[in-house]
This record gives sequence, structure tokens and C-alpha cells, in this order.
Amino acid sequence: MTLVAYFRSLTEGIFRRSRIEHDLEEELRSHVEHRADHLASSGLDRAEAERRARAEFGAQLRYKEECREELRGNFFETLGQDIRYSARVLRKAPGFTVVAVLTLAFAIGANAVVFGVLNGLILRPLNVPQAQSLYEIDWGAEKSGWHSYPDYLDLRDRNRSFESLAAFSISNVAMDTGSNPSSNWVYQTSGNYFDALDLQPYLGRFFHAADERGPNSAPYIVLSYSFWQSRFQSDRSVVGRIVSLNKHPFTILGIAPQDFHGTVLFFVPDFYVPMVNQEQIDGDTTLNIRSTRWIIGIVGHLKPHITPEQATSDLGSVGAYLEKNYPKEDGQMRFSLSRPSLVGDFLGRPVRAFVAGLMLLAGLILLAACANLGSLFAARAADRSREIALRLSLGSSRSRILRSLFTEAGLISLAGGALGTWGSFLLLNRLTVWQPFPRFPISMPIKPDASVMLVAFLLAVISGILFGLVPVRQLLRVDPYQVVKAGSAAGPGRRITARDLLLVVQIAICAVLVTSSMVAIRGLARSLHSSFGFDPSQAVLADANAKMAGYVGDAALLMQKRMIAALESIPGVKSVGLVDTPPLTMGGTTTLIFNENNADPRPSNAATQAFMYHISPDYFHAAGTSMLAGRSVNWHDDKNAPLVAVVNREFAVKVYGSVETSLGKYFKRRDGKRIQVVGVVEDGKYLSLTEDQKAAMFLSVAQYPMNEAWLVVRSNSDSQQLAAGIQHALRSLDPQLPIFIETWDTALNGALFASRIATIALGVLGVMGAILSITGIFGMAAYSVSKRLKELGIRIALGARRKEVLDAALGRAVKLLAFGSAAGLALGLLATRVLAYIVYQATPRDPLVLTGVVLSMALVGLVATWIPAQRALSLDPLTLLREE
Repeated sequence: MTLVAYFRSLTEGIFRRSRIEHDLEEELRSHVEHRADHLASSGLDRAEAERRARAEFGAQLRYKEECREELRGNFFETLGQDIRYSARVLRKAPGFTVVAVLTLAFAIGANAVVFGVLNGLILRPLNVPQAQSLYEIDWGAEKSGWHSYPDYLDLRDRNRSFESLAAFSISNVAMDTGSNPSSNWVYQTSGNYFDALDLQPYLGRFFHAADERGPNSAPYIVLSYSFWQSRFQSDRSVVGRIVSLNKHPFTILGIAPQDFHGTVLFFVPDFYVPMVNQEQIDGDTTLNIRSTRWIIGIVGHLKPHITPEQATSDLGSVGAYLEKNYPKEDGQMRFSLSRPSLVGDFLGRPVRAFVAGLMLLAGLILLAACANLGSLFAARAADRSREIALRLSLGSSRSRILRSLFTEAGLISLAGGALGTWGSFLLLNRLTVWQPFPRFPISMPIKPDASVMLVAFLLAVISGILFGLVPVRQLLRVDPYQVVKAGSAAGPGRRITARDLLLVVQIAICAVLVTSSMVAIRGLARSLHSSFGFDPSQAVLADANAKMAGYVGDAALLMQKRMIAALESIPGVKSVGLVDTPPLTMGGTTTLIFNENNADPRPSNAATQAFMYHISPDYFHAAGTSMLAGRSVNWHDDKNAPLVAVVNREFAVKVYGSVETSLGKYFKRRDGKRIQVVGVVEDGKYLSLTEDQKAAMFLSVAQYPMNEAWLVVRSNSDSQQLAAGIQHALRSLDPQLPIFIETWDTALNGALFASRIATIALGVLGVMGAILSITGIFGMAAYSVSKRLKELGIRIALGARRKEVLDAALGRAVKLLAFGSAAGLALGLLATRVLAYIVYQATPRDPLVLTGVVLSMALVGLVATWIPAQRALSLDPLTLLREE
């Protein structure tokens, strides 16, 4: 048969069924007629002969069904019949249909949203050519992505596994185009950055490695496409224009591709500059200092046929070279590879752990929804047992009935999947444009794509199969004769049924979700009322970046003193302090600390690793930090005085054994300089709320001048009025000084962001789980009451008490609720350990958490059984017996 002939026959089989149906009718009619003729010839009346012939022949519908199954090309017609029949059945039960579709829509939508986040932040590669071969180099046990520029040069030149290695960092600079100076976020990159990523400019050209000829030798800019549109209104003549960065002239070379946003997924820079111009951008001269790790990432494409394992081994030889030749600066250099996305493991590890946990909990939501719908389908199959028995008696096959039930499940799952996918796309699109931190160019790269739609479709199909399978065994065991004879299904027995198991699973999942959400809420509450080592209330932060106005070194220090004096004169201001980086806001710098007598400053010989801050004399008062012993720094602790430091309690205990023995003692940094401890302050949180207690030291800004610093202003005045006063005072010193002002409480939003997102996400999942459990328990309780109305009426007529009636009607549901809640609580205590990565002080062993879960599950049971209980108690025995 040719292909054309095959399709012609298939088309005839699908679209010309009337002729086939007519032939079937004629064939069956001829058999009945022949038997009737034979009976009539033996002397029977014709009418009686035809009646007996039809009775002997049996169910004609079954024979017609079997004949249709044998015919080729019948699949689409049968499917159409099943769809039409299932649609009619669902339309006759609108309440069940709406509840089922919405239940599945919420569950699939939740999974699609979480997968969209997982796909955008972790699974989806960077938008660069050949992203599958792009890797980032990390080092150390903590897999840090921070590197020094000299180490980058050695990695770039000595490895044999990468096509090329490019480095990048992130900075804040002031751009002046002649009017309206602005503060902008930029990538400082190696000269080969764009070439290593194999990118082509949208307009103009990129800078290259050949443009670099030493420090401050490449004053060039490449604008991002979005910044070119917003700042320069897509003006193509901007290429070649000279603009000012921190009052240094830079030439715009070109525009980056439209869909390229850098090599950190969530951070979108305004433009790119060569990092050899670090001094002009940052005001620092640490470009060639090997011990200063200010590069946040090194990326590159592996050469063809080079595996990540081979590249790691190759980098090991580079690390051995660095350890041998620079033992003081590099120590143990163990390199590893990761996919560039979330700045190494600092953000990547907790984000991956939390998203994986969310994915697991969202999967439990879907499983609970399937259990809920499976229970409802089983109950509907029991209610429709008489209908199914009649269909079997009339000749319908069990396979056809099963197919119709699966078609109903498929229609519900596809409708729920479509609705859930639509809702997830709306939410993901909103998250894409969400700006949680207005000061930073944050972009959530979680725009939904075909993969999200495919996952939602697969979840819908799998869900339909799962809850459609539940009533299969129940249907296969139906005895049409017994069902028709009995007239109705019997009440529930004492044995454990599939519906009971499904309900227990559903309640256990709900308890897991409720436990997780309670832990997150409790952890967030603790984080809001814990000790940070400073008091953010009534404190305002002002970022008056001196380097952006052209002040560096001693000039910056002089300007910062003038700023402090100007702000102290504002009415209502109690104290003003200066700090290079406020704790819990923008990360922190760490350094190795060595004992005074140590002569070999290798990392392995370090006494501890401490956070390092540079402060002005009145910083601790302005920050609300308690002084435990000694004194703070003062303006006399300048470059002409011995080096001094204030340390926290953890530092004093780790290095000297106690607070009391630390005062007056000395320690060394890696450069060998001796620093004396003159004071001890309370411990605090410096990088994140979830960190273990860390050592910290505070150095005098007069001994280590900083070009970038924040002013901490403590006052009883209204924050808005204080901000206006700060703005006016600083502008009066220098109108070109860029200023950013916010309360310290607002600045902590970044540190609390993960905890709040975790609490919101887990809270939503917990509410969804509770709703599913309520509907599941309500469905079982209502079904139990409706099937035992006669029994309950008799009990009431015989004088049963209300408690006995409720126990008979709802006792089974209550027992299942208690068992499922206990199992879910135990599982929840184990599942919530993943929250320790995100939520500060999150512990499932908190008595308030345990009490909250128990009360929540009791409330779920009360709400779910309230209406069935009222129905059971309000039964009228006389009315029931009269109806019977």
C-alpha cells in the first residue's frame, strides 16, 4: 500500500463512520432476523420469535463495541465519544469539576513557579555563545570566587585547559556627561573579557587585551544596551564621545549585545570598563597586590575535548606553583570549577539548597492534590456504582468504562494544568521586573519559557494518571448483579480503604508544609528581635562616596572629617560615625590574623580569620554597639601613631583566650605589621544572619584612609526630616558629591531578604496544604455521613447522645487526621533542616512551633468537619424513615 493510499484509508476510517455503523447495524439485524425466522418456522408467533431471538443473541451494544475495536482507524472516533461523554458527566457535577480543576491548577501552578525560579537561577546557562563549555574557577574549601589580579594573570597564562580566562568585578562610579551626574554600577573586567566570551558588539567595538598597557592605560567604556537606551536614548553617535567617570575622562567605544547582561545572573551593570584602570574607578592601588582579593569571578571556555576533571587537574599544577612561590599570599590553593551564575558558593549554595527544598515541598503539594482528587474520584466511583453496573449489564466493557474515567481525569488535569500554567506565567513575569533593592540593578532572570510550559504539561499528564488510577481496582471488582440487587452502596466498613490511605498521606503532607512554614515564621521573628551587634533603630546611613567626587587618600579623609562635622551640627543629631562598609549591608572584607610571635604568616598558621572594618572615633556610639572593655579609636590614632584596633569578643577569645587578657596585646596581619588591641566590643552579625559567630576587628580610619565610606547618623528626629538635613549639609560641602540616604532598618532588608522570601514562600505552600487537607477531610466526612444517614437516624431515634452520634459519623475521619498529623509532624521536623541555610535561628524543636502545628492541624480538622457534623446532629429520624 502506498503512503497516499494509507492516508486515504485512514481518512475514510476517521471521517466516514456512518457507512461502517450502517453495515454493523445491518449485520447484527440479519443475525437476529435469521434466528427469528428459524424459531417462527418451528411454530412460534412472530413477535414471540423476535423477542426470544433478541434475548438469545444478548447485548448488541457489546458486540458492536467489540466490532468497532477490531476496525482500524477507530481511535479518534472512540476518543471523541469518550471526551463528549466525560464532558457531559463533568458538566452535571459542576461543584466537583470546579473544585478538582482549581485544586490541580494551584498545585501545578506552584510547581511551575518554583521550577521557573530553579530554571532561571540554576539550570539555565548564561546567555553567551557555547555556554555549555563556560566554567568559573573557585578556590579553597569554601569554593570562593574571589581572586587577586596577579593570581588571575598566573591562572590565565599558566593553564592549558581554557581557551582564555577573563576576570571581572563590580564597582560603583559617578558618570558625568556634562549634565545630571549619576551614580552607576559597572563591571571592571579584564581586557579580554568580551573576546573570551566570544561576544560581538551591537554597535562600535569592544576593548581588548591589546588596549591594556599598564595601570590606568585603557580609559574606555562599553555601554550595556539597556543603559544606552535609558541614558543616551539610543543615540548611535554616542560612540566616540568622552564622558567623565569619577572626574576622569573615558571614551565610549561601543554598545554590548542586547541580550547580554554580564556574567552574574541577577546583577545587570550599566557599562563595562577595563580593570587596569582600577585606581581611577575605585580609588585603590591594589591592582598588583597578590594578597588583595577583589576580583569576584574568573570565567572561561574549556578547550574542545577537555573535561572539567582534566581542567581541575591542570589547575592543580597552577595552584602548586602559587603555593611554592607565594606561600605568604596564597597558601593552599585548591581550585575547582562551577557554572557561572550566582557568584560561586557564597550565594549559589544556599540558593540551590533553598530552591531544591521549595521544589520538594511544591512536589508534596502536587502529591497532596493528587491524593485529594484520587479520594474524590474513588468517592464518585462509589456513588456511580449503580450507573457503572447498569452499563456493564447492558454490554459495555470494563476497559471502555475505565477509559471513560481516565478521560474524565485527563480533562480535569489538562484544564487544571492550563489554568495553573497561565497563572504561573503571570507570576513569573511579575517577578522578572521585580526590584527588591532599588539601589542596585537587580534583575530576576526567571522569565518563563518553553521548558516551564513542558514541565507543567508533564505534571498535568502524570497527575491525571495518578488520581485516575485510584478507582481502577474498585471498578474491576464491581459485581453488576449485586449492585443492582442491593440498590445502593453499603456504608463504609471497618477495613482500611484506599481512600483512607490517601487521606492520611494528604494530611501528613499538610503537616509537613505547616511545620515548615511555622519554622520559617518563627525564625524570621527571632531574626527581627536578635542582637546584631548594633542597634539599627533611629539610625540613618548616608553613602557619601568621596572618590566619586574626586577625593582620594588624605583628601578623602579630610573631606570625611568635614562631613562628620557638618552632620553633627544638625539639630537632634546625637552622634555621627564613619565606617567603610556597614555590617549586614554590602558584604565585608576578611583578613587572616596571626599571633604576635608568629614568623611564618602562611594561611595554615593563622590564629583566626576576621572581618575588617575601618571606623571613625564615634562610630560605636552612632551604631549602638556596646563597648565591653578598653576604649575606642580616636583621631590621634593616625599615621604617625602606633597601629591600634578594637576587636569583638569572639576575636579576643580565639586569639587571647578571654576579653580581659586581650587588652594591650598585639597581633599581626599578613603584611607583618603589629597592631595593638585597645578595646573590645560585643559580638555581632557581619555578613549574613545565618553565619556562625565570627571574629571582627575595627581599625582607625585615620591610620587607614578609605575613599569609600558610609556615615552613620543617630538621632531622635524624624527620618525624612533628618534625610533632608543630611542632604542639605553634604551638598553645601560639594554640590557634585553623590549621596544615597536610607534608614539602617531599610538597609537590613537585604540581610532579611532570604528569610522573608522563605517565610512567604513556605507560608503560601502551608496555606495551600491546609486548604487541600480541609477539602479532603470534608469530602470524606461528608461522604461518610451521606452513606450512613439511615444508621445515624436510627441511633438518634434510639436515644444516642450527641457525642455518640458524632463518634459514629466522624470518628474515622478524626482518627485519620490524628494519625496523619503525627506522621507529618515527624517528617516536618526532619524536612525543615534545609531552612537553616536561609532562615536565621530556624529550628523545628521550638516548643512554639510544635504547639502552633498541633493547633493548626486541629483547626484544619475543625473547619473540615464542621458542616458534616452539623448535618449529622440535625438529622430527623421520622423524615428519614418516611423517605425510606
